[in-house]
Amino acid sequence: MNLLTEPWPWYIGGPLVGLTVPLLLLFVGKPFGISSSFRHLCSICMPNTTVSYIKENNWLKESWNLFFIAGILIGSYIGMHFLSSEPIPLLPAHYHSWQGLAALFGGGILVGFGTRYADGCTSGHSIMGLSSLKWPSLVATISFFAGGLILIGITSLLSWGGAS
Repeated sequence: MNLLTEPWPWYIGGPLVGLTVPLLLLFVGKPFGISSSFRHLCSICMPNTTVSYIKENNWLKESWNLFFIAGILIGSYIGMHFLSSEPIPLLPAHYHSWQGLAALFGGGILVGFGTRYADGCTSGHSIMGLSSLKWPSLVATISFFAGGLILIGITSLLSWGGAS
């Protein structure tokens, strides 16, 4: 039972995520990616929109993606509530305020814009795009890492400056 209730090490979880790419390609013939599901949901919820990106989307053809996302949500719920030694709260306590909600909302807008602007999310570019040897995915992945390193550097400087 410990195998199910304890986190798995990176050398097991990483290859399992990596195997998602060839399994989806072999059995479904579709590329791995998460962000396209938001486009499909918008197409379902707003069928009369004037936004061509949403209106021209054939969400029925790509409905497998919505089932994939549903599986991720259901699996994470089962893992968190039934297979975890200590259930983890959905949000840390510092987000239970107006400032925390504003930060989440602002971050969501930025991530959504970046995902659309980059034509895919981090998992789509870094896992699927790199395994397909796509040049734009290499550039996107390097940009993701560079942005993360810059942000870590800035927050480290801010916390170091505040400590003195």
